[in-house]
This record gives sequence, C-alpha cells and structure tokens, in this order.
Amino acid sequence: MFIVIGIIVVFGSILAGYLMEHGNLMVLMQPAELLIIGGAAAGTLLIANPLHVIKKILSGVMALFKGSHITEAFYLETLRMCYELLNKARRDGLLAIESDIEDPSQSAVFTSYPKFLKDRRSLDFVCDTLRMAVTGGIDPFDLDQMMDLDMEVAHRGENAPISALSTVADSLPGLGIVAAVLGVVVTMGALGGPPEEIGHKVASALVGTFLGILLCYGLVGPLAANMTKQAEDDHAYLYVIRVVLISFIKGAAPIQALEFGRRAIPEIVRPSFSDMEKSCKGAPAADAAKGE
Repeated sequence: MFIVIGIIVVFGSILAGYLMEHGNLMVLMQPAELLIIGGAAAGTLLIANPLHVIKKILSGVMALFKGSHITEAFYLETLRMCYELLNKARRDGLLAIESDIEDPSQSAVFTSYPKFLKDRRSLDFVCDTLRMAVTGGIDPFDLDQMMDLDMEVAHRGENAPISALSTVADSLPGLGIVAAVLGVVVTMGALGGPPEEIGHKVASALVGTFLGILLCYGLVGPLAANMTKQAEDDHAYLYVIRVVLISFIKGAAPIQALEFGRRAIPEIVRPSFSDMEKSCKGAPAADAAKGE
C-alpha cells in the first residue's frame, strides 16, 4: 500500500509542479522515448542476468506490493511453533520429532502452521538443523556454523536480484541520454523546417533525459532499496530461528530458548515476553521458567 502511495506522490508531485508552471502535458507523452529507454533497460537486464535472477526480480517486485509478511504476529506464530516442537523433543526425546522433521507435511506440529509450512526455505532450515541434532555426533558450535553458512548462501541469493535491479536503475539516466541524443539527431534532420516542428522535436529529445532520471531515482532505485530491506527482514527472521535452535541444542529449556530468540527479533516487531508466553502456553511466568 505504501509503495503505491509513494509512486502516486512522486509522479503526482512532478506533474502538479509541471502544470503549475503552465506546462503542456501532451509534450511529455513521448512513447518513442519511453520505448527506447524501457526496451534498452530490459535488454541490458536480459544480457547481464540468467533467467532465475530475472524471475526473482519479478517475484520480488510483486511481493513488495503485498507488503512484508514478517510482522509481530508472524514472529509470535513462529515462536509458538518452535515451542511446540522443542517441548515435544524435551519431553519425549529428540527421536520423538524425527517423524516431524522427515515429513513436515504429515506433522501435527507443522500442519498447524500453514504459513510456515509454505515457506520452504525456513522449513528446510529448521528441519535440516534438527535432523543433524537428532543424528548426533555434531558439536553445537559446528552446527551453529552450519546454520550461519546456510544463512549466508540464502542472503547471497536474495541479493542477486537486488544488485541486478540496482544496476538497471543506475543505467537509466545514461539510457535517457541515449534517447535524447537520438532525438537531437532527428531534430538535426528537420532543420530548415517550421520552428514549431523543430521546437517539438527538441522537447521530445529532452523528455528522454527527463524520463531516464525520473525512472532511476523515482521508481526503479526505490524499488531496489525496498527489496534490500525485505531481504534484511528475511535474514533477521532466519537469525531468530537460528538462535532459538542453537540455544535449545546447547541445553536451554524451550521457553528459555524462545527468550533468546525473542531478544534477537528487531525491536520494531519484537513481541513482549508476556505476549510470547501467552501465545506459547498461557502459563504463568514461574511455570514457564521451568520449561514445562
């Protein structure tokens, strides 16, 4: 929603100011200039990136308009899911959750949280980590390093489409100049004609530069910046899960492991301890501290 509002504010303010200066809107309607800039930008994107990166750019931009799903409520739901899973492991032993992590789609714990179940990356992150813990023979420090490596690879994968989109944004002013130069070439070919025609062609050429700069700093660049923030939110989410799991594997009680994880949640979406406790079990703090 805020992205749509922002786009409206950017383009609305520019057009309003232009009209206040008694500008003619029809002069800005230059499909040829937009085709040159947009087509060249799309072409450079195809040249510089493999298909899977382009698909990630499209899906990432579409996700921006839906808004981030990583909210305080989503964190609470994740912590509650972790509590149920870890409490089962603490009560009945790690082998008791083997069936849950081997086939999450049939797990009574995971199927209770469909949003998490659909998030394949987070689901695999939890299941693969607990699978190593169930197998045994791996030091908690080494397991923590393994999770850190997994997060680093995921973060690099998220940054690839962001970097590609930022490169396109940086190229747009240059492509706008290309469109303007072509407009000047057309203008030079019309020299000797009516002044009105020459003036129109010069205006068309300048619109190319205007569109390139506007699309760079008013649309594509901000979209890339927003995608960066989304990637940071996803990275922070995995980090919270990592803290919860490694704390439990080191011997902390489930509720204590959740508290370690809660402290790692970004402050803007961090639930209070009492909210987490009520969400997980609805027990008084004294009972929760016992890890029951």
